Amino acid sequence: MTRFQAPKGVSEYLPPNSALFDRVLWNLQNVALSAGYQLIELPIFEDTELFTRGVGESTDVVTKEMYTFEDRGGRSLTLRPEGTAGVMRAVIEHGLDRGQLPVKLFYRGPFFRAERPQAGRYRQFYQFGIEAIGVDDPILDSEVIAIADRGFRRLGLKNYSLQITSLGDSESRSKHRQDFLSFLSKLNLDDETQVRVQKNPLRILDDKREAIQKSLIDAPRLLDYLSDESRQKFEVLQEALTRLEIPFEINPRMVRGLDYYTGTAFEFVHRGLGAQSSIGGGGRYDGLMETLGGQSLSGIGFGLGIDRIILAIQDEGLAENNPGYIDLYLVPIGEAARGISLPMIEKVRGAGFVADLAFGERSLKGAMKAADKLAARYVLVLGDDEITSGSARLKRMSDGTELSITLDSLVQALEQATAR
Repeated sequence: MTRFQAPKGVSEYLPPNSALFDRVLWNLQNVALSAGYQLIELPIFEDTELFTRGVGESTDVVTKEMYTFEDRGGRSLTLRPEGTAGVMRAVIEHGLDRGQLPVKLFYRGPFFRAERPQAGRYRQFYQFGIEAIGVDDPILDSEVIAIADRGFRRLGLKNYSLQITSLGDSESRSKHRQDFLSFLSKLNLDDETQVRVQKNPLRILDDKREAIQKSLIDAPRLLDYLSDESRQKFEVLQEALTRLEIPFEINPRMVRGLDYYTGTAFEFVHRGLGAQSSIGGGGRYDGLMETLGGQSLSGIGFGLGIDRIILAIQDEGLAENNPGYIDLYLVPIGEAARGISLPMIEKVRGAGFVADLAFGERSLKGAMKAADKLAARYVLVLGDDEITSGSARLKRMSDGTELSITLDSLVQALEQATAR
């Protein structure tokens, strides 16, 4: 009989490692909530045109990486390759931009790109992102960056750096485009690259081929063409990050992989991940809402790669700090104990603890091994003697210390023990 396996390039998280996955999401979500961002849950698939128009026809995402299919009604649908276009569609469709601005939203979940699978690059990958829509303010840009930075620090990460740049406004890019195209016309580019350059010249800066990168060393830099307004906003951003004590580097060659970015652009790079070093990034996207049929409102956001953040945590040796889920593991011995064990556990759970018990007629030795594998903090063995006396011994698994308790005071004993 065929044994099924997950599709190639899909990241899965199984116990006990899924606890780390959950901890990353929980921390990032709480940082976003603390800044007034609210959850938006998005469809897994959208109309294909949403991404071709929103992400950009010249991007690798659209030309090479989207999972597109036709449904039974003949409609072209695509598994979401990123989150911002879907958020913007929802904001426009449901009129969220007609109320208090900025609209502050966060999302999380799986996304899909037809990548060549390797460590940190998957076909189904997980992201956490935020979007702040409706206000063009470099101080808001710094808040968005600060939320990501605080999330990384809460997870204990240290070996990363922040890179920033400005992609300017339309005036800046128009001036730069003329000189940049003139420079590129002197290079010996293949036909495919020339087509991409005509659609969006900045796309070539994202080309990872060594020969291309060497040929661009003397290319005109967009930062040198910023309008007075764009330059002032970029300076305000830098001052705000300095006041927030968030170190940063200016990377004039940075270009994000999606066409909608304008103005502020940023990326967090982890020094221990090799080629797939980006653990998250984002920027401002003036004009995206209008492109998708909405108002002419600006926005800024980021997408953080959960898979790569987990790799970064492991690289820094922080994975072992992940606490176990189980506060109490109850081991019933005999039929009488089995009969009352679940009601006891439910009382413990009702008090806010995470508790489990040894189901089935498992031996004491086997049950203790199970408690160890589950990283249970405390174990209580319940047999006929304990039921008769109304007392038992609560064992702390970290050092073997045993506490004498009454069965009626189990919840109180756990509260006192875990408060130490």
